[in-house]
Amino acid sequence: MARLPPNIVLRFAQALKSFEASESTFRVLCSLSPSSASASSAAAPEFAPPEPPQQPAKYILVLDSSFNPPTLAHHRMVISALKDPRYRTKGPHNTDEARDKEAAKPQGMSETSAASRVLLLLAINNADKAPKPAAFPQRLSMMYAFAQGILAEAAAEENQTQNQEGLDRTSTSIGCEAVDIAITTEPYFHAKAQSIAISDFYNGLNDTAADSDSAVSMDNAAESEQVYLTGYDTLIRIFDPKYYTAKSMRASLDPFFAYAILRVTMRTDDSWGDAVAQMKYLEELRGGKLEDVGGRKEWVDRIEMVQGRKGDEAIISSTKVRDAVRDEDWEALGGLVGQDVVGWIRENGLYAGGEA
Repeated sequence: MARLPPNIVLRFAQALKSFEASESTFRVLCSLSPSSASASSAAAPEFAPPEPPQQPAKYILVLDSSFNPPTLAHHRMVISALKDPRYRTKGPHNTDEARDKEAAKPQGMSETSAASRVLLLLAINNADKAPKPAAFPQRLSMMYAFAQGILAEAAAEENQTQNQEGLDRTSTSIGCEAVDIAITTEPYFHAKAQSIAISDFYNGLNDTAADSDSAVSMDNAAESEQVYLTGYDTLIRIFDPKYYTAKSMRASLDPFFAYAILRVTMRTDDSWGDAVAQMKYLEELRGGKLEDVGGRKEWVDRIEMVQGRKGDEAIISSTKVRDAVRDEDWEALGGLVGQDVVGWIRENGLYAGGEA
Protein backbone atom coordinates (compact mmCIF):
# COMPACT_ATOMS: atom_id res chain seq x y z
CA MET A 1 0.00 0.00 0.00
CA ALA A 2 1.07 3.59 -0.68
CA ARG A 3 2.29 5.69 2.19
CA LEU A 4 0.95 9.18 2.70
CA PRO A 5 2.89 12.12 4.14
CA PRO A 6 2.40 12.75 7.87
CA ASN A 7 -0.14 15.40 8.85
CA ILE A 8 -1.55 15.38 5.33
CA VAL A 9 -5.06 16.34 6.50
CA LEU A 10 -3.65 19.33 8.39
CA ARG A 11 -1.58 20.34 5.36
CA PHE A 12 -4.65 20.34 3.16
CA ALA A 13 -6.73 22.17 5.79
CA GLN A 14 -4.12 24.93 5.91
CA ALA A 15 -3.96 25.09 2.11
CA LEU A 16 -7.75 25.44 1.96
CA LYS A 17 -7.71 28.32 4.44
CA SER A 18 -5.03 30.10 2.42
CA PHE A 19 -7.01 29.63 -0.77
CA GLU A 20 -10.26 30.80 0.77
CA ALA A 21 -8.55 33.95 2.06
CA SER A 22 -7.37 34.80 -1.45
CA GLU A 23 -9.28 36.04 -4.48
CA SER A 24 -8.18 33.06 -6.57
CA THR A 25 -10.71 30.80 -8.26
CA PHE A 26 -8.26 27.96 -8.98
CA ARG A 27 -5.12 26.66 -7.33
CA VAL A 28 -2.94 23.58 -7.63
CA LEU A 29 -2.09 22.33 -4.14
CA CYS A 30 0.38 19.58 -4.96
CA SER A 31 1.93 17.69 -7.88
CA LEU A 32 2.87 14.02 -7.80
CA SER A 33 5.41 12.86 -10.36
CA PRO A 34 6.33 9.28 -11.31
CA SER A 35 9.63 9.66 -9.46
CA SER A 36 8.01 10.90 -6.25
CA ALA A 37 5.38 8.16 -6.35
CA SER A 38 7.98 5.41 -6.82
CA ALA A 39 10.47 6.65 -4.26
CA SER A 40 11.03 4.17 -1.47
CA SER A 41 12.44 5.17 1.87
CA ALA A 42 12.26 4.10 5.47
CA ALA A 43 11.42 7.70 6.31
CA ALA A 44 7.90 9.04 5.92
CA PRO A 45 7.29 10.46 2.43
CA GLU A 46 7.35 14.22 2.02
CA PHE A 47 4.31 16.17 0.89
CA ALA A 48 4.64 16.76 -2.86
CA PRO A 49 4.64 20.54 -3.52
CA PRO A 50 3.03 22.04 -6.62
CA GLU A 51 5.48 21.91 -9.53
CA PRO A 52 4.47 23.78 -12.70
CA PRO A 53 5.37 22.03 -15.96
CA GLN A 54 8.56 23.27 -17.57
CA GLN A 55 6.69 23.17 -20.87
CA PRO A 56 2.90 23.23 -21.15
CA ALA A 57 1.63 19.69 -21.62
CA LYS A 58 -0.09 18.87 -24.89
CA TYR A 59 -3.07 17.57 -22.95
CA ILE A 60 -4.41 18.18 -19.47
CA LEU A 61 -6.65 15.25 -18.57
CA VAL A 62 -9.11 16.79 -16.12
CA LEU A 63 -11.04 14.58 -13.72
CA ASP A 64 -13.51 16.93 -12.09
CA SER A 65 -15.39 15.20 -9.29
CA SER A 66 -16.58 15.49 -5.71
CA PHE A 67 -14.17 12.60 -4.87
CA ASN A 68 -16.48 11.51 -2.09
CA PRO A 69 -14.66 9.14 -2.32
CA PRO A 70 -12.49 8.57 -5.42
CA THR A 71 -13.53 5.18 -6.81
CA LEU A 72 -12.21 2.50 -9.14
CA ALA A 73 -14.55 3.90 -11.80
CA HIS A 74 -12.64 7.18 -11.59
CA HIS A 75 -9.37 5.26 -11.75
CA ARG A 76 -10.41 3.42 -14.91
CA MET A 77 -11.43 6.65 -16.62
CA VAL A 78 -7.97 8.13 -16.06
CA ILE A 79 -6.04 5.00 -17.04
CA SER A 80 -8.19 4.57 -20.16
CA ALA A 81 -7.32 8.10 -21.28
CA LEU A 82 -3.61 7.63 -20.54
CA LYS A 83 -3.63 4.47 -22.66
CA ASP A 84 -5.36 6.18 -25.57
CA PRO A 85 -2.87 6.72 -28.44
CA ARG A 86 -4.37 10.16 -29.01
CA TYR A 87 -2.93 11.34 -25.72
CA ARG A 88 0.53 9.82 -26.04
CA THR A 89 3.67 11.29 -27.55
CA LYS A 90 7.34 10.51 -27.83
CA GLY A 91 9.53 11.01 -24.80
CA PRO A 92 12.83 12.90 -24.66
CA HIS A 93 15.29 12.01 -27.42
CA ASN A 94 18.90 12.27 -26.38
CA THR A 95 20.02 13.83 -29.67
CA ASP A 96 21.43 17.22 -30.63
CA GLU A 97 18.56 17.72 -33.09
CA ALA A 98 15.93 17.18 -30.40
CA ARG A 99 17.68 19.46 -27.93
CA ASP A 100 18.03 22.21 -30.56
CA LYS A 101 14.36 21.88 -31.42
CA GLU A 102 13.36 22.25 -27.79
CA ALA A 103 15.72 25.18 -27.25
CA ALA A 104 14.02 26.99 -30.12
CA LYS A 105 10.61 26.62 -28.43
CA PRO A 106 10.73 28.54 -25.13
CA GLN A 107 6.95 28.96 -25.19
CA GLY A 108 4.11 26.63 -26.09
CA MET A 109 3.81 22.87 -26.19
CA SER A 110 6.79 20.55 -26.16
CA GLU A 111 6.92 17.86 -28.81
CA THR A 112 9.26 15.74 -26.74
CA SER A 113 7.73 16.00 -23.28
CA ALA A 114 5.12 13.64 -21.88
CA ALA A 115 1.88 14.00 -23.77
CA SER A 116 -0.47 14.21 -20.82
CA ARG A 117 -0.70 15.62 -17.36
CA VAL A 118 -3.59 14.57 -15.11
CA LEU A 119 -5.51 17.15 -13.08
CA LEU A 120 -7.71 15.97 -10.20
CA LEU A 121 -10.03 18.91 -9.61
CA LEU A 122 -12.20 19.36 -6.53
CA ALA A 123 -14.81 22.12 -6.57
CA ILE A 124 -15.24 23.48 -3.06
CA ASN A 125 -18.28 25.50 -4.13
CA ASN A 126 -20.18 22.87 -6.10
CA ALA A 127 -23.43 23.89 -7.75
CA ASP A 128 -25.24 20.70 -6.76
CA LYS A 129 -23.48 19.07 -3.79
CA ALA A 130 -22.91 20.21 -0.22
CA PRO A 131 -19.56 19.29 1.46
CA LYS A 132 -20.67 16.13 3.26
CA PRO A 133 -20.16 13.50 4.52
CA ALA A 134 -16.37 13.63 4.06
CA ALA A 135 -14.78 17.03 4.72
CA PHE A 136 -12.66 18.59 2.00
CA PRO A 137 -9.26 17.91 3.68
CA GLN A 138 -10.24 14.23 3.96
CA ARG A 139 -11.26 14.11 0.31
CA LEU A 140 -8.00 15.76 -0.75
CA SER A 141 -6.07 13.18 1.25
CA MET A 142 -7.92 10.38 -0.54
CA MET A 143 -7.18 12.12 -3.84
CA TYR A 144 -3.49 12.04 -2.92
CA ALA A 145 -3.62 8.27 -2.40
CA PHE A 146 -5.66 7.96 -5.59
CA ALA A 147 -3.00 9.90 -7.53
CA GLN A 148 -0.31 7.53 -6.28
CA GLY A 149 -2.36 4.64 -7.61
CA ILE A 150 -2.68 6.27 -11.04
CA LEU A 151 1.06 6.82 -11.31
CA ALA A 152 1.83 3.29 -10.14
CA GLU A 153 -0.44 1.72 -12.77
CA ALA A 154 0.72 4.08 -15.51
CA ALA A 155 4.32 3.12 -14.77
CA ALA A 156 3.48 -0.59 -14.78
CA GLU A 157 1.62 -0.24 -18.08
CA GLU A 158 4.50 1.67 -19.60
CA ASN A 159 7.02 -0.97 -18.54
CA GLN A 160 4.85 -3.77 -19.86
CA THR A 161 4.34 -2.08 -23.22
CA GLN A 162 8.00 -1.29 -23.66
CA ASN A 163 9.00 -4.82 -22.78
CA GLN A 164 6.55 -6.19 -25.32
CA GLU A 165 7.64 -3.84 -28.07
CA GLY A 166 11.33 -3.95 -27.22
CA LEU A 167 11.50 -0.19 -27.03
CA ASP A 168 14.12 1.87 -25.26
CA ARG A 169 12.67 3.78 -22.26
CA THR A 170 14.28 7.01 -23.48
CA SER A 171 12.71 6.83 -26.95
CA THR A 172 9.00 6.72 -26.15
CA SER A 173 6.67 7.41 -23.26
CA ILE A 174 3.07 6.43 -22.74
CA GLY A 175 3.09 7.49 -19.13
CA CYS A 176 1.92 10.50 -17.23
CA GLU A 177 4.10 13.55 -16.66
CA ALA A 178 2.46 14.28 -13.31
CA VAL A 179 -0.80 14.23 -11.41
CA ASP A 180 -1.83 17.60 -10.03
CA ILE A 181 -4.37 18.00 -7.22
CA ALA A 182 -6.26 21.28 -7.35
CA ILE A 183 -9.27 23.10 -5.96
CA THR A 184 -11.61 25.65 -7.49
CA THR A 185 -14.53 27.79 -6.46
CA GLU A 186 -16.01 27.68 -9.95
CA PRO A 187 -19.09 25.42 -10.07
CA TYR A 188 -19.45 25.10 -13.85
CA PHE A 189 -17.29 23.50 -16.54
CA HIS A 190 -16.85 26.56 -18.74
CA ALA A 191 -15.65 28.71 -15.84
CA LYS A 192 -13.33 25.96 -14.55
CA ALA A 193 -11.79 25.55 -17.99
CA GLN A 194 -11.06 29.25 -18.30
CA SER A 195 -9.50 29.37 -14.82
CA ILE A 196 -7.21 26.48 -15.75
CA ALA A 197 -6.30 27.98 -19.14
CA ILE A 198 -5.20 31.32 -17.68
CA SER A 199 -3.60 29.93 -14.51
CA ASP A 200 0.02 30.83 -13.97
CA PHE A 201 0.64 27.21 -13.01
CA TYR A 202 -0.13 25.68 -16.41
CA ASN A 203 1.77 28.44 -18.13
CA GLY A 204 4.96 27.43 -16.34
CA LEU A 205 4.74 29.79 -13.36
CA ASN A 206 4.19 29.09 -9.67
CA ASP A 207 0.81 30.54 -8.69
CA THR A 208 0.67 29.55 -5.02
CA ALA A 209 0.96 33.12 -3.72
CA ALA A 210 -2.41 33.91 -2.21
CA ASP A 211 -2.96 37.36 -3.70
CA SER A 212 -0.70 37.41 -6.73
CA ASP A 213 -2.14 38.82 -9.96
CA SER A 214 -1.88 36.45 -12.87
CA ALA A 215 0.24 37.61 -15.81
CA VAL A 216 -1.76 35.31 -18.05
CA SER A 217 -4.96 36.09 -19.95
CA MET A 218 -6.90 34.23 -22.63
CA ASP A 219 -4.78 36.13 -25.18
CA ASN A 220 -1.52 34.52 -24.06
CA ALA A 221 -2.72 31.36 -22.30
CA ALA A 222 -0.96 28.07 -22.90
CA GLU A 223 -2.22 26.02 -25.83
CA SER A 224 -2.66 22.87 -23.77
CA GLU A 225 -5.86 21.11 -24.70
CA GLN A 226 -8.07 20.26 -21.75
CA VAL A 227 -9.72 16.85 -21.92
CA TYR A 228 -12.56 16.45 -19.42
CA LEU A 229 -13.06 12.86 -18.28
CA THR A 230 -16.76 12.63 -17.59
CA GLY A 231 -19.59 10.16 -17.36
CA TYR A 232 -22.68 10.12 -19.55
CA ASP A 233 -24.77 11.63 -16.75
CA THR A 234 -22.45 14.66 -16.72
CA LEU A 235 -22.86 15.08 -20.47
CA ILE A 236 -26.62 15.35 -19.92
CA ARG A 237 -26.10 18.02 -17.25
CA ILE A 238 -23.74 20.12 -19.38
CA PHE A 239 -26.47 20.62 -21.97
CA ASP A 240 -29.28 21.07 -19.47
CA PRO A 241 -30.76 24.56 -20.05
CA LYS A 242 -31.50 24.99 -16.33
CA TYR A 243 -27.82 25.76 -15.71
CA TYR A 244 -27.89 28.74 -18.08
CA THR A 245 -29.74 32.01 -18.19
CA ALA A 246 -31.68 32.89 -21.33
CA LYS A 247 -29.51 32.64 -24.45
CA SER A 248 -26.32 32.19 -22.39
CA MET A 249 -25.43 28.62 -23.33
CA ARG A 250 -23.47 29.67 -26.41
CA ALA A 251 -21.73 32.49 -24.56
CA SER A 252 -20.65 30.00 -21.89
CA LEU A 253 -19.79 26.96 -23.99
CA ASP A 254 -18.34 28.48 -27.16
CA PRO A 255 -15.06 29.35 -25.38
CA PHE A 256 -15.15 26.05 -23.48
CA PHE A 257 -15.28 23.92 -26.61
CA ALA A 258 -12.66 26.14 -28.24
CA TYR A 259 -9.99 24.66 -25.95
CA ALA A 260 -11.63 21.64 -24.33
CA ILE A 261 -12.80 18.16 -25.29
CA LEU A 262 -15.34 16.02 -23.48
CA ARG A 263 -14.25 12.40 -23.19
CA VAL A 264 -17.48 10.74 -22.09
CA THR A 265 -17.48 7.28 -20.55
CA MET A 266 -20.76 5.61 -21.37
CA ARG A 267 -22.80 4.69 -18.31
CA THR A 268 -24.89 1.70 -19.28
CA ASP A 269 -27.51 0.84 -16.68
CA ASP A 270 -31.24 0.96 -16.14
CA SER A 271 -31.19 4.71 -15.51
CA TRP A 272 -29.28 5.77 -18.63
CA GLY A 273 -29.91 3.01 -21.16
CA ASP A 274 -27.44 0.95 -23.17
CA ALA A 275 -24.56 2.08 -25.37
CA VAL A 276 -26.78 2.23 -28.45
CA ALA A 277 -29.19 4.60 -26.72
CA GLN A 278 -26.35 6.84 -25.53
CA MET A 279 -24.77 7.04 -28.98
CA LYS A 280 -28.21 7.83 -30.37
CA TYR A 281 -28.48 10.77 -27.95
CA LEU A 282 -25.20 12.14 -29.32
CA GLU A 283 -26.50 11.89 -32.87
CA GLU A 284 -29.72 13.62 -31.82
CA LEU A 285 -27.63 16.49 -30.49
CA ARG A 286 -25.86 16.68 -33.83
CA GLY A 287 -29.15 16.48 -35.68
CA GLY A 288 -30.62 19.61 -34.12
CA LYS A 289 -31.53 18.82 -30.51
CA LEU A 290 -28.60 20.87 -29.25
CA GLU A 291 -29.63 23.85 -31.34
CA ASP A 292 -33.13 23.58 -29.86
CA VAL A 293 -31.84 24.24 -26.34
CA GLY A 294 -29.54 27.10 -27.34
CA GLY A 295 -26.34 25.25 -28.25
CA ARG A 296 -24.44 24.48 -31.45
CA LYS A 297 -24.34 21.15 -33.25
CA GLU A 298 -20.64 21.76 -34.00
CA TRP A 299 -19.85 21.16 -30.34
CA VAL A 300 -20.58 17.46 -30.87
CA ASP A 301 -17.33 17.25 -32.85
CA ARG A 302 -15.55 18.00 -29.55
CA ILE A 303 -17.19 15.06 -27.76
CA GLU A 304 -15.76 11.55 -27.81
CA MET A 305 -17.67 8.60 -26.41
CA VAL A 306 -15.72 5.68 -24.93
CA GLN A 307 -16.75 2.31 -23.59
CA GLY A 308 -17.57 2.14 -19.92
CA ARG A 309 -17.70 -0.91 -17.70
CA LYS A 310 -17.87 -4.34 -19.25
CA GLY A 311 -21.08 -6.31 -18.95
CA ASP A 312 -19.81 -8.47 -16.11
CA GLU A 313 -18.35 -5.59 -14.09
CA ALA A 314 -20.30 -4.24 -11.14
CA ILE A 315 -21.76 -0.75 -11.20
CA ILE A 316 -19.71 1.55 -8.97
CA SER A 317 -21.18 4.52 -7.13
CA SER A 318 -20.50 6.55 -4.02
CA THR A 319 -23.80 5.28 -2.62
CA LYS A 320 -22.56 1.70 -2.87
CA VAL A 321 -19.34 2.72 -1.14
CA ARG A 322 -21.26 4.17 1.79
CA ASP A 323 -23.53 1.15 1.96
CA ALA A 324 -20.51 -1.16 2.11
CA VAL A 325 -18.92 0.88 4.90
CA ARG A 326 -22.18 1.02 6.87
CA ASP A 327 -22.48 -2.77 6.58
CA GLU A 328 -18.74 -3.24 7.30
CA ASP A 329 -18.50 -5.27 4.11
CA TRP A 330 -14.81 -4.65 3.49
CA GLU A 331 -14.62 -7.17 0.67
CA ALA A 332 -17.33 -5.31 -1.23
CA LEU A 333 -15.61 -2.01 -0.50
CA GLY A 334 -12.40 -3.37 -2.04
CA GLY A 335 -14.27 -3.86 -5.31
CA LEU A 336 -15.39 -0.23 -5.34
CA VAL A 337 -12.32 1.79 -4.32
CA GLY A 338 -8.57 1.21 -4.37
CA GLN A 339 -6.88 -0.50 -1.45
CA ASP A 340 -5.18 2.70 -0.32
CA VAL A 341 -8.54 4.47 -0.20
CA VAL A 342 -10.03 1.47 1.65
CA GLY A 343 -7.31 1.82 4.26
CA TRP A 344 -7.88 5.56 4.61
CA ILE A 345 -11.65 5.17 4.96
CA ARG A 346 -11.28 2.53 7.66
CA GLU A 347 -8.50 4.30 9.52
CA ASN A 348 -10.42 7.58 9.66
CA GLY A 349 -13.89 6.15 10.17
CA LEU A 350 -15.30 7.83 7.08
CA TYR A 351 -18.87 7.17 5.91
CA ALA A 352 -19.59 5.05 8.98
CA GLY A 353 -22.70 7.09 9.67
CA GLY A 354 -24.16 6.18 6.28
CA GLU A 355 -24.86 9.82 5.35
CA ALA A 356 -25.84 10.52 1.75
